[in-house]
Amino acid sequence: MTVIDPETQASDWVAEDDDAEEMPLSLRLSIADTLTLGNATCGFMAVYFTTTGILIPHLSGDESGMARNSAATAVILMLCAAVFDLFDGLVARKLRSSPMGAELDNLSDLISFGLAPAYFVLVYGMVASDAHERVAAVGAIVVLLAVVLRLARFSCVTVKDGTFQGMPSPFGALTVVSIVLLELPFEATLLAVVGTAWLMVSRVEYPKPRGILAVAMLGWIVSAMGMLAAWAFDAPGGQVLLQMGCALQIVMAATIPLFATARRVNTFRDNRRESREARAAQLP
Repeated sequence: MTVIDPETQASDWVAEDDDAEEMPLSLRLSIADTLTLGNATCGFMAVYFTTTGILIPHLSGDESGMARNSAATAVILMLCAAVFDLFDGLVARKLRSSPMGAELDNLSDLISFGLAPAYFVLVYGMVASDAHERVAAVGAIVVLLAVVLRLARFSCVTVKDGTFQGMPSPFGALTVVSIVLLELPFEATLLAVVGTAWLMVSRVEYPKPRGILAVAMLGWIVSAMGMLAAWAFDAPGGQVLLQMGCALQIVMAATIPLFATARRVNTFRDNRRESREARAAQLP
């Protein structure tokens, strides 16, 4: 028969309670993690407003001016998610991040910059007069899978400091919704959306938003929010402002790869020239 000492048993229980009260380090959220969760919340709410303000009224035949307000709200929420994504990295570098910070960031980005814009494309295919629902669904799947692959590659591939390989998912998401809001013909819209998805999984280098570039990006996001608000409330010139903002976003998405490619070509030429000069110098 086993004899249990009551005092020993009581001390064991106290020790177990102390261990239970102390939260493991891996479960503690940092300030950066809180911002990351704000990113995920904005992405989910963008899907919510796209559903309740655009899709459901269209399916029930009760369409009104709320569709424009809901579309603007959904895109503004994606822009807010981009702000959270910008600042969580800055805060993590200045303060600290928890061991699960990188995983939280990828999962939040998948919601806000993968699911939300892909769903926006899908709903566009269901409500636009010249769109084809099934083809739009394929385009939405392409966007979603591009973001999934891009985030997975980001976790596995090491690139040189200060650059991203492929279009960053926040920039890609904003480009996708800009293409939809520009109200181009369906075929052009779908081609541009698929082209944006390809840029996200490409090897084109994009600069990371740090320093002056981060400030410029924040200023552009705030300006885009203002354009969307003017369009949503039918302010004078709101439609023109929206079209200008969307066109500028698309132009930036198209020109940055050109600059990156030109820089790579120039670097390759410089290296070849230096190599030829070095070999010439070695000749007698």
